[in-house]
Amino acid sequence: MKLVTAEQMRALEAAAAAQGVDEALLMENAGVAVAQETWINMGAAEERLAVVLVGPGNNGGDGLAAARNLREWGAEIAVFLLSPRPDEDPQWRALQAAGIEAWTADEDPGLERLEERLAGAHGVVDALLGTGLSRPIDGVLEAVLDKLAERRAQRIFRPHLLSIDVPTGIDPDTGRADPAVVRADTTIALGFAKVGLFAMPGRAIAGDVVETDIGLPDGIGDDLPYEDIRQRDLQDRMPFRSDDAHKGTFGTTVVAAGSRRYPGAARLASEAALRAGAGLVVLAAPDSAQPLVAAGPPEVTHHPLPDAEGAVSADAAGELLRALDGCEALLLGPGLSHTPETAAFVANVLAGLDGVEGLRAAVLDADALNALAERPGWHEGLDVARVLTPHPGEMARLLGIPVEDVQNERLRHAVDYAERTGSIVVLKGANTVVAAPDGRARLSEFSSAVLATAGTGDVLAGFIASLIGQGMDPFDAAAAAVYLHSECGRALETAMGSATVVASDLLTVLPDVRKALDG
Repeated sequence: MKLVTAEQMRALEAAAAAQGVDEALLMENAGVAVAQETWINMGAAEERLAVVLVGPGNNGGDGLAAARNLREWGAEIAVFLLSPRPDEDPQWRALQAAGIEAWTADEDPGLERLEERLAGAHGVVDALLGTGLSRPIDGVLEAVLDKLAERRAQRIFRPHLLSIDVPTGIDPDTGRADPAVVRADTTIALGFAKVGLFAMPGRAIAGDVVETDIGLPDGIGDDLPYEDIRQRDLQDRMPFRSDDAHKGTFGTTVVAAGSRRYPGAARLASEAALRAGAGLVVLAAPDSAQPLVAAGPPEVTHHPLPDAEGAVSADAAGELLRALDGCEALLLGPGLSHTPETAAFVANVLAGLDGVEGLRAAVLDADALNALAERPGWHEGLDVARVLTPHPGEMARLLGIPVEDVQNERLRHAVDYAERTGSIVVLKGANTVVAAPDGRARLSEFSSAVLATAGTGDVLAGFIASLIGQGMDPFDAAAAAVYLHSECGRALETAMGSATVVASDLLTVLPDVRKALDG
């Protein structure tokens, strides 16, 4: 499913108009779609009351069209207008001609009439702002949303709330929420879903996101750079596993990870790479960590690296680069520890990667990212494809900005850094973003506390490296790994709840999840 910013959606509508598509027809189609979704969620029964909250502009026009259609299907309709519609507005004229109850905020200064109609409503349509949020909500609009919130807080006979495009108060581009916002049950995305519905807290507030066709010309959104991560889009990209394959068919993945203090990260990442389908996994960990990592899966082979006080030494880079000969993928970083020696080790490895023949890509995670943050020009002169997997804190260090700023505009920061460094960026967290150097991005709809536990990032990094080693394009591999990771989390949350899951549990459910993705 393609995703759009508010500006991109306006450009698409302008392009449609240039191709001769009537804006009035788009609004009629939108009204039918909103009415249908509202009708179904009200129980598809006649004489049930729907209150339609109408603001200015096209979003309000969509609401008026929906109100008229609901009335034609037998619903009782009450339309509240935040401000008067222009007399020449065709949707307003059509509503008046249909004899539908409507009144403005000016006619209801205390909002008593609105409160009364909300009290008896089976459904409410939020057509107040849509993508038109431009400043903090206050005044009459804030009072209206307060009335709606009070009604929604009543658990008995609570009306179904459907928002058009985005719930009023959600930024359509970032997902940021105004304090006055009211959580919806359903958000109907007209034409294309907005990217703010795939970022927290917008994702949680939107409820079920339903995309609907409103009659835009075929192919008009094919070049949009953003989309969500879906199983059906990934299945054809998964590595084919023929019956005559051997372990070399699915590549060798080298995991350079671990230290005496963090052996678990190395074990999780290497087992994840193995379980995700790699033909051979080599774990390159420092000498002093060998007794701690050797108890991992017996299928993993080991390449000890020179040690410096419990972590890899700077001169271990040469040993690792030699070990990479003939290997397809490298994962560098989980549990290395952050010391001057490991930072120098990472820098030395990067300096030699372009000379490794056959290496498809390097995945840089955890302490490798901390080392990059200390060298702003790390990417200059580096040709090998690379995937960076920062969590918000690591992303903040890479950018030199507060974590809050990263979280406020996750998509923008991920895309900008990917373009600037020529890297694929997997910005982890709720609604993980996978950004490519060419400006494309894929967004995960998954957000849950089930993955908020130590080691899950190591597992994800192992998945990515493994899929790259199996021959996948690095951008596709990153998206597929995020999907597998999320679906493993979803399965565990269903079975165990979100509090007791640990990272290694993800590997117990991966076989079924991978089987489903492979089709």
